[in-house]
This record gives sequence, structure tokens and C-alpha cells, in this order.
Amino acid sequence: MKLYDSKPAPNPRRVRIFLAEKGMPLAGGNIEHIEVDIARGEQRNEAALARNPLGQIPVLELDDGTCISESVAICRYFEGMQPEPPLFGADPVAQGLVEMWNRRVEFGLLGPVGVAWRNGPIVARMAPGRFRQNEQAKEDAEEAARRFYRRLDGWLAERAFLAGEDYSIADITTLCTVDFATALVDLAPDPALSHLARWHAEVSARPSAKA
Repeated sequence: MKLYDSKPAPNPRRVRIFLAEKGMPLAGGNIEHIEVDIARGEQRNEAALARNPLGQIPVLELDDGTCISESVAICRYFEGMQPEPPLFGADPVAQGLVEMWNRRVEFGLLGPVGVAWRNGPIVARMAPGRFRQNEQAKEDAEEAARRFYRRLDGWLAERAFLAGEDYSIADITTLCTVDFATALVDLAPDPALSHLARWHAEVSARPSAKA
């Protein structure tokens, strides 16, 4: 099988961390890793659009030609192929909590960070004219992200990880979003949010975070 990837982007990183947690290496394993240069638009060439008409990365191409896009969908495929360790929850309650928190982070943090990025100076320099930028939208998205950081800090005051005491896809999504926001959006969490800072230090120290 082939994994079409792009290292700078947060969504492909979710898959790489997930695979590392599963002990399924991209190097020397059964998955062929193909880097896609999204700055040059390689995700929208004819061959890429045949795999994913949305022109987005990541994409997993199976040996029979089936293509799965969307990072969480790809992770669910690998969870089914290798259930241990369970990163979508070990029982129905845990699965519900993991799904809840993963979706909350996608809507409450990843979405606003994406809006702030599209309307920010890095995109203006890297891809001038690609997006019609809106300063008010950028400011609103930044404030939404900061509010969500505060909510995360409160929740993590009582739990080791987002969905409870076990590391999950919800933590992977949050880590990738926070790191992207910090590095490319100038939207790092306030260091005074001590519980969020504790969580971030712990999940960043996991070997999978370097995947």
C-alpha cells in the first residue's frame, strides 16, 4: 500500500503519529511513503485528483487500488488492521469519549486555526492571491482558538489525556493542531495554562511525536 503524505501539514502528521503508536513504521515496513509537495500543488495534479478528487492529503492507496482519504478515516483503517494498542477507545464508553473529544478539537481548534492560517501573513507570502484574506475572520478565529485552549486547560486539570487516562486519536489531533498553530500561525497556547502545558510536554515526549 502507499501513503501520500506531506510533512509540513497537520493532518498527514496525524497519520504518521498514529502509525508510530501502532508500531507500523513507514521506513522498512509494508507501507510505501510518498511525499507530496503541496506548495507546488502536486496534490492537485491529474494523478492525485484521480486518487482524491478533493485534491487533499493524506491519501492511503491500498494494493487493490482503493483510495482512502481523510486522516481519521485512514487511522480507522489501521485501527481495524491492528487493534492494539486501541487508539479509538478500548470499550464503548471510551470510544464515545474519544470520538467526542476528537470532533470537539476538530471543530473547536483545528477549524479556527485553519481559518487564522489562511488569512495570515505566511499564506500571503507563500501563495499570494490563492485566498481572499479577511483580517476580521483571522482575528475571530484566533480568539476562538484561545477560548478553546482555555477549555482544554480546564479539562486536562482532571485527566491525563483528552478522553481520560489513555492516549488516543484525540490527543494526536490536538498535538498536531497545537504544534501547527505554534509554528505556522503564531497562535501558541498561553504558557499560564499549566495543565495544557503539562499535557503538551508529555505527549511531545512520546517517541511517536517525532514521526
